Amino acid sequence: MADISAIFGSLLIFGITFPGMLTAWWLLFPASVERARARLDQTPWQCFWFGGLLTAAAVIPIVILLVLPFGPAQFLGWTLIVLVLAVSSLGSAGIAAKMGQRLAEKSALSPAAAFLQAAIALELAVFFPLLGWLLVFPLTIVTALGATGFALLRWVPKAATHLTAESAPVQTS
Repeated sequence: MADISAIFGSLLIFGITFPGMLTAWWLLFPASVERARARLDQTPWQCFWFGGLLTAAAVIPIVILLVLPFGPAQFLGWTLIVLVLAVSSLGSAGIAAKMGQRLAEKSALSPAAAFLQAAIALELAVFFPLLGWLLVFPLTIVTALGATGFALLRWVPKAATHLTAESAPVQTS
């Protein structure tokens, strides 16, 4: 019974603190979160593939460290897992910002309220049995890691500069 209580308590604490952590990233690092949001908004597939590349680059040394029969190496492997997930959480704040922006457009919420509701919605989507665990969570982690990589490297997407017939300047003689 104590094990069930510990698991339930851990999930409850995680459920309460995850939106708080995303909100903290949004408030503490607004430029990085905005770069991640812009990347996710304009080039989501590039974020996914770059995140896959970063995930592969992280998984190889992590697996090597975890299979070594040396305690400090295994500790370093677990530390790298936590570090990758922590870095990925900045991109998750970008995903929540993108969701919050869409939510604010559809309702009369303030940007902060929309962001917090979006962070909670993202968390609940990840906790949904099977579909959330096996599809939403891995896709979110990989895509968020790619968005974080782009944001930290300051690789922002180029603005689309399409001139249409309506927006083209008219020359008068």
